[in-house]
Amino acid sequence: QVQVVESGGGLVQPGGSLRLSCTVSKDISTIYQMSWFRQAPGEERELVAAIFRGGTTHYLYSVEGRFTISRDVTKNTVALQMNDLKPDDTAIYYCNAHNVDFDYWGQGTQVTVSS
Repeated sequence: QVQVVESGGGLVQPGGSLRLSCTVSKDISTIYQMSWFRQAPGEERELVAAIFRGGTTHYLYSVEGRFTISRDVTKNTVALQMNDLKPDDTAIYYCNAHNVDFDYWGQGTQVTVSS
């Protein structure tokens, strides 16, 4: 069993920044894909950003240039730096660890962008 724990959500004004962190109980350098997803009320869960084992990153088009995913393999953490936040970014954000033989989710952290 792999434990995935998110932190760093909160309330922020439009244009503000937040940094989410995900701690994993496994060596993340061996995990094929670490991702951040989000789910807004009444909407489907969507992939926001991913970082692959080799270091390649991928972003949802609407966050490109505003969000940055990064990892620290010495601490087994994955971060999502979110800048220039917009009300449409309001959602529960989930960290996901995906490999060929497992798929683990965190409990989610709420991000609310509102004035």
